[in-house]
Amino acid sequence: MATIAEHDTSMTTRRGAFRRPTATTGWVSWLTTVDHKKIGILYFVTAFFFFLVGGIEALLIRVQLMRPEMEFLTADQYNQIFTMHGLTMIFFAVMPLGAAFFNYLLPLQVGARDVAFPRLNALSYWVFLAAGIYIYSGIFLGGLPDGGWFNYAPLNIIGPNPGDLLDAGSPVAEHVGRMVLYSVGLQIAGIASLASSLNFIVTILNMRAPGMTLMRMPIFTWMMFITSFLILFAMPVIGIALWQLLFDVRFGTNFFNPAGGGDPILWQHMFWIFGHPEVYILILPAFGIVSEILPVFSRKPLFGYTAMVFSGIAIAFLGWGVWAHHMFAAGLGPVANSAFGLSTMFIAVPTGVKIFNWLGTLWGGRIRLTTPLLFATGLVGMFTIGGLSGVTHAVVPHDYQQTDTYYIVAHFHYVLFGGAIFGLFAGTYFWFPKVTGRLLNESLGKIHFVLMFIGFNLTFGPMHILGLWGMPRRIYTYADGMGWNFWNMVETVGAFIIALGILVFMVNLFTSARRGAVAGNDPWDARTLEWLTTSPPPPHNYDMVPTVTSRDELWHRKYVGEGESPPVRVPAGASTDHDPADAAAPHQTLPAHGPGHEGHESIHMPSPSYYPLVAAVGMPIMGWGVMLGGAMQVALLVLGGLITFAGLFGWVLEPSAEETH
Repeated sequence: MATIAEHDTSMTTRRGAFRRPTATTGWVSWLTTVDHKKIGILYFVTAFFFFLVGGIEALLIRVQLMRPEMEFLTADQYNQIFTMHGLTMIFFAVMPLGAAFFNYLLPLQVGARDVAFPRLNALSYWVFLAAGIYIYSGIFLGGLPDGGWFNYAPLNIIGPNPGDLLDAGSPVAEHVGRMVLYSVGLQIAGIASLASSLNFIVTILNMRAPGMTLMRMPIFTWMMFITSFLILFAMPVIGIALWQLLFDVRFGTNFFNPAGGGDPILWQHMFWIFGHPEVYILILPAFGIVSEILPVFSRKPLFGYTAMVFSGIAIAFLGWGVWAHHMFAAGLGPVANSAFGLSTMFIAVPTGVKIFNWLGTLWGGRIRLTTPLLFATGLVGMFTIGGLSGVTHAVVPHDYQQTDTYYIVAHFHYVLFGGAIFGLFAGTYFWFPKVTGRLLNESLGKIHFVLMFIGFNLTFGPMHILGLWGMPRRIYTYADGMGWNFWNMVETVGAFIIALGILVFMVNLFTSARRGAVAGNDPWDARTLEWLTTSPPPPHNYDMVPTVTSRDELWHRKYVGEGESPPVRVPAGASTDHDPADAAAPHQTLPAHGPGHEGHESIHMPSPSYYPLVAAVGMPIMGWGVMLGGAMQVALLVLGGLITFAGLFGWVLEPSAEETH
C-alpha cells in the first residue's frame, strides 16, 4: 500500500491538503526534526556510539588485568577508564538505548501520531548529546572523572583547598575539574531523562487510541510507563547530591567533608536511593522487549499478562526500599541491615513472577528459533543467574565477604549486560524491519548471539570465583602468586570474543540496512499495533487512528478462534475498521494507508524547529564556565546562559505546528 510520503514528495499549497513540514530530508532535517521516529533513530545511533566507547574502555581494563603486575595503564589512567566505563554504559548507552526504543515505538504502540510534546522530545535528545560531549571533554581539560561511577565521599572532595581553580595547574585543581565534569555532566544528562519521562507519561495517559484501556496496552508500553515514573522520582535525588558535591569541590562547602563536619555516608544514602531504582530503569525496558518477543515466536499470548503488569509495578515500588543493601559494610547497624536484607529478598518475588511467566509463554508454544528469540531467551537465562547471585547479597554476613570483590562485578554484569544488553539486542533484531523495512541477516545474527553468549559467560562467570577467592574490585593491578592469573586471562579472552560478536553485529547492521531482505509490514506475524502500519511508518504513523477492541489487537484482526480452537487467518478485508459494537463481526486487518489522500485533509504534523538544539548547546558551555576561573568563567557562564535563554525564548514564540492554507 502506498504511503502519504510517496504521494506527497514536496510541499503543497493546495488548501486543506496534508502538508509535509519543510526540511524533511538531508542533514538539516535531522538537526531540526521533532518526529519521534527520527529522534528514536538519533538516540539509537548516538547511544550505540557511546556503547562502543564504553566497550573499548572495558577492553582496556581487561588488557590491564589479564596478567599480574601489568603496566599497560597507569593507576590514574585506569581510574579514569573504569570510571568512564561505568558512567558511559549506564548513563550514555543503556539508558538512552532504552529511550531510543521508547521514542520510536511508544506512539506506534498506543495508536498515536506523535508524543505529547514533540519539541520537548527533541530537546531531551540534544541535551543528552550535550551531556556526553561535556563529560568527555575532560580528555582535553585535565582528565576524566576518576572516582568510579559511584564516586564515594570523602574521596571525591579530598584536597587541601577544594576551591582551587583549574587554571591554577595544581593536582588539586585537576581533581576539582574532574569532579565538576562528573557533577555537571550527570546533571545535564538528568535534564534529558526528566524531559523524556514526563513526555512519555503524558503520552501514555492522554494519547492512547480509542478503546485502548490501560489493561489493553502492550506490555512494553507498560514497562515504559513504569520506568518513566522511576526516572521522574529518582533523578531529583541524585540531582540534589550532585549539587552538593559541586558546592563541596568547587566552592569549599562541607556537605560530605568529615573534616568540616560533613557526613560522607550521606552521599552513599542519596546515591543509592537513586542508584537502586536506576537498576530497574535499566532493566525494565528489556523486560518489556522480551515480553513482546516471546509471544510472537512461541505463537501464544503472553502468559499471565495481568501478573506481568503488576509484578513490574511491584518491582518499581519495592526498588525504593532496598538501597542500603549496597551499604551493609558501612556500619548502619543490625536493625537497618536486617530490614534491608529482608526487603532484598522480597523484591526477588515479583522478579521471579516474570521469569516463570516467560517460561509459561514458551511452554507448549510453536517455537520459531529466530535471532530475536535467542537473545530474549538469553536474557531469561543470564538474568536468572544474576538474580540468584543477587539474592545472596541479602544475607548480610555473606555480603560482608562479597562486598568490594569481583563477585559483585559478576553479579551486576549478569543483571545489566546479561539482562539489559541482551534484551536491547533482541529488540534491535525484532524491530529493525519496522524502522528500515528490511530484515537483519539471520545467519549473522545467530553468529552474533553465539559469540556474545560464549564471550559473556567467559568474561563474567569466572568473576564469581575470583571474588570468592578474595580478588578486590577497583584495583588496577595485582601481585603474582595470588591464584588469580588463569581466570583473569580467561576473562580477557572472553571480553575480546564479545568484541568480535559486536563487530559481526555492526557488519550485519550496515549491510542489511542497504541490501537486506525486504521485510514487508508484518514480517514476524506480530500481535501489537506498531506492525499495523507500513515499514517504515509515514511521518504521521497512521492515516486513520485505529480503534482497539482487544489486548493483542493486530493478532485479533488477523485471526479468529484463538483459545477455543486453533487460530484461523482472516483475509484482509476492504473495510478500514470493524465496528467495535459488533462482537460477532470477524476481525479484519486495518489498512494503514488508503490509496490516496482521501480523509487526510486534517492531518498536519508539528513543524521542525532549531530551538531545542539551540537551547541544549548553551548547557555544556555553562558547565565549562563552572570549571574554569577568572574572566573566562564569567564569559562562558554568560554566553551559555544567553544561548540557552535564546533557544527557550524562541521556542515559546514559535508556533507548534505549521498552519494550513
